[in-house]
Amino acid sequence: FQIMTKQVQGKNTKGLYLRKTALASVLRLDCLVAGDSCSSDETCSPRLRTLRQCVAGNGSMKLGPGARSQCANAVSALLSSPLHGCQCKRGMKKEKNCLSIYWSLHQSIIHGLCMVMLQRDYDYVRLASITADSDVGMTTVNRCLDAAKACNVDDLCQKLRTEYVSACIKPTAKSGLCNRPKCNKALRRFFDRVPADYTHELLFCPCTDTACAERRRQTIVPSCSYESVEKPNCITQMRICNADYVCRSRLAQFQYDCEPSKTSANGCKQGNFGACLLAYTGLIGSTITPNYVDNSTSSVAPWCSCSASGSRREECDNFLGYFTDNICLSECCSIHNKVECTDSCGGPFCGQHHVVGHDHPEHHVTDCPPETIFIDDKWFNGCGY
Repeated sequence: FQIMTKQVQGKNTKGLYLRKTALASVLRLDCLVAGDSCSSDETCSPRLRTLRQCVAGNGSMKLGPGARSQCANAVSALLSSPLHGCQCKRGMKKEKNCLSIYWSLHQSIIHGLCMVMLQRDYDYVRLASITADSDVGMTTVNRCLDAAKACNVDDLCQKLRTEYVSACIKPTAKSGLCNRPKCNKALRRFFDRVPADYTHELLFCPCTDTACAERRRQTIVPSCSYESVEKPNCITQMRICNADYVCRSRLAQFQYDCEPSKTSANGCKQGNFGACLLAYTGLIGSTITPNYVDNSTSSVAPWCSCSASGSRREECDNFLGYFTDNICLSECCSIHNKVECTDSCGGPFCGQHHVVGHDHPEHHVTDCPPETIFIDDKWFNGCGY
């Protein structure tokens, strides 16, 4: 009787797993749910463990001879599991845990298992597959002071803005300096949870004088969240970012949504200004937090330098140029600063934010990542690195 019960339970578990797999092919599961489903399945679980060994440390080297074949087999099998196509929501509870599951499968591209990237009709370009709750429209823009007043009359915006300002200006008992990790956490909470109608007005409000520009620059309390005594090397900051699942994912999202194009009418390859601005704000509170470099221009950049980059100078310049010399990003800010958003915005997505996910399964793009995505100290092109 016990044997029969176990057999029935095994069949029920397998049946549930297969049903979840079928569901995942239609509606993308939360990666936490997909991970639990895989871990509870006797077939999926060992393959996931194998894959995690493949991408840990030196990757397939840890598995000894024949490891690459084992890794490739694990990847191939997991492409038909609930893990394939799972998503994480920006700002969700346990976001880092969710993204760690996502990257267990997708990080295999770094180690040359390119079959992951060759599945057609799936949007692997959004490496982190982060969705967003807020609609990102191009709204009427007021000056920075008006933007602050608008935030103050909204309960959520006022509450979370007060929280991050308090966290960023309060000195610690030991050093007397601010608590940067706490400040950054509060900033991420603000930009993840407050609607873009408020956050974008505060961050991208138009300025014609230095007083206004300084108010705009001070939005993220840069003395704590952005600046330091010396500028670190950008290569170092990128390495730290890529070691963190959330930061790595948001950087990939930014590089995709704000990818410049000389042939595009509006300078953006994707043509979606709102998505680019949202991806930009997603970097605030991370190791590579961007901000206005001064109060006399609209130039933005992370707090890092490419000096002393040695043989990696070009790689460093490419990364920094995504902020300092990006026609797409500058056009997004310029368009947002206009009083009205008209057809001159260029591109089909002006005033909209199309997200690949449950509501738009048809919005798939290419089957390989964008031309330049920085992962693990490498700018890799297509499926090579």
